[in-house]
Amino acid sequence: MTDLTEPHVRAAQPTARPTAPFADLLALEQLDENTFRGLCHAGAPMRTFGGHVAAQALVAAGRTVEDRRPVHSMHGYFLLPGTPTRPIDYLVERVREGVSYTTRRVTAVQDRNEIFSLTASFKHPEPAADRRRGMPPLPDPESLPDAVAHAPAEVRRMVAATGGFQDLDVRFVPPGAPGVPPAAPGLLQQFVWMRTASRLPDGDPLLHAGALAYLSDLTLAATAGLDEQQNFFQRTEPPTLLMASLDHAMWFHRPFRADEWLLFAQRSPSASDGRGLALGEFYDRDGLLVASAVQEALIRRQP
Repeated sequence: MTDLTEPHVRAAQPTARPTAPFADLLALEQLDENTFRGLCHAGAPMRTFGGHVAAQALVAAGRTVEDRRPVHSMHGYFLLPGTPTRPIDYLVERVREGVSYTTRRVTAVQDRNEIFSLTASFKHPEPAADRRRGMPPLPDPESLPDAVAHAPAEVRRMVAATGGFQDLDVRFVPPGAPGVPPAAPGLLQQFVWMRTASRLPDGDPLLHAGALAYLSDLTLAATAGLDEQQNFFQRTEPPTLLMASLDHAMWFHRPFRADEWLLFAQRSPSASDGRGLALGEFYDRDGLLVASAVQEALIRRQP
């Protein structure tokens, strides 16, 4: 049974206060051995932010892994929009306890409706050959403006209204900046430096993985619609597209900290049938590829 004194499990009442440190957004109340409860802030008016739900579901899954094996992959489906004013229960199913791998399935339920499902896999680290692609030589994040602080006034009002996103540091690399590779025909791309603005606890890799799941949902779907509208934090015109995450997958390759700068290199090779596909890689400041993400999103023109 999970130790109830584990950091960010013992919260008596989950909250998503705008001024809280980021780690508080991943705090869960443990109801029993396999059930956790959280509260997620809005990403759009009256709808929970999907990355927040996915992050809490991942943390719930990991808190039931007895030997704290690191997560190496997660696959989730967004089934129904959640309501930010109501708690969400995360029901964890212990699917597999292997010698090297552990599997968990999580169902996020709100008001008796299943709104999100997640399968996550955890494994023991092992020695192996190390191969990876390096990141492009882009401008350092310190040379770029803070997207949240410098967002248009209307966007700042929307951010304040959602009750979230304040404890983030997000910096977009301009498309024409030195080092930005040319995009192939039909390919949309963007590069964003990200981190949590507040420091996350040491000795809890699962919390950093949950934070990265949250960060990965900030701009990935928008990459598939960049030919028609700007990113949320840069938007100066009313949105022309209705966008919503359909599914989301991540693979965690190497250790990292989500409270230190990570470059999210994103690209979208396809959009059709009201859906857009986007892929992304996270690199740390040393150029190591630490995680990858893939997402398909609903993309429809606003009526």
